[in-house]
Amino acid sequence: MTNPNKNSLEIKKQLNELCHDFVEERFLSIRNQIKEIQESLTSETKSSAGDKHETGRAMLQLEREKAGHQLAEIEKLKESMSKIDVTKNSKTVGLGSVVFTYQANYFLAISAGKVEVEAQSFFAISPNTPIGLLLMGKSLGDEVVFRDQKIKILNVI
Repeated sequence: MTNPNKNSLEIKKQLNELCHDFVEERFLSIRNQIKEIQESLTSETKSSAGDKHETGRAMLQLEREKAGHQLAEIEKLKESMSKIDVTKNSKTVGLGSVVFTYQANYFLAISAGKVEVEAQSFFAISPNTPIGLLLMGKSLGDEVVFRDQKIKILNVI
């Protein structure tokens, strides 16, 4: 557990930065995937004819559409991340809060998995996840029950 102090702000900033990096990596990966699909579509047009050609083009179109949906999801994540103010401290859990419990520590931002900051483990979670929904609006000392386990909030920054 960490007490609110200058270190708390640094932890919050680092968690936020890790989530930004996570989103940016996914964005670049999907953008590259779309570029590769586009190049494949272009070469497919030049190289073959017949039913096999049409099936190949249709599969590439589906891949491009899927990648487009993933890109739209990334844009939503970017928008969500832009709403986080790491300098804001609140006693109530909300978007951008760091929550300390005996079981685990959470950063409510986006679902980015387990991250390490200053030798501590945190789970970057979306406020829309089951545990995120339970924690939202709670404060120091509150308890929630998740998967038949009581989780007591020890600190919120």
